[in-house]
Amino acid sequence: MNLLLDTHVALWAITDSPKLPLKARELIASPKTNVWISAASIWEIAIKHSLGRGDMPISAQDARRYFSESGYRLLAIEAEHALAVEDLPTHHGDPFDRILVAQALMEPMRLMTHDAMVALYSDTIIKI
Repeated sequence: MNLLLDTHVALWAITDSPKLPLKARELIASPKTNVWISAASIWEIAIKHSLGRGDMPISAQDARRYFSESGYRLLAIEAEHALAVEDLPTHHGDPFDRILVAQALMEPMRLMTHDAMVALYSDTIIKI
C-alpha cells in the first residue's frame, strides 16, 4: 500500500508521539506499506516553523532528514496535483490539506489524517 501521511501524522510518527494511535503505528511500520511525505508537508513545516509560534517544534530541514532516515519517500507536487485541487469540494479551506487530498486521489494513495474535515473527501482517506 502507498500511504501518504498528513503533516501532523508524519510529525507524530517521527517523534514517537503518544498522539499516534497503535493502528496508525502498525500501518506505517508494516513491510507492505510504502510511506510517502508530500513536498507540501515540508513546505507547511517550513512556513509554520519560521513563524516561531511554537506549534512546529522542528525545522523543515530537520523534518526532511528524519523522514528520510525513517525510510519515507518524498512526493513532489506536480502540475496535475495542483489542477486537481480546483475540482475538490470545499470541505476544507487549508491549502496544504487540499493539495494532500488531491495528491492522494490522483496517485492513488491512501491519505492518513487526524482531521475529520479532510476525511470527508473520500472513503479512501484513513482517519485516525
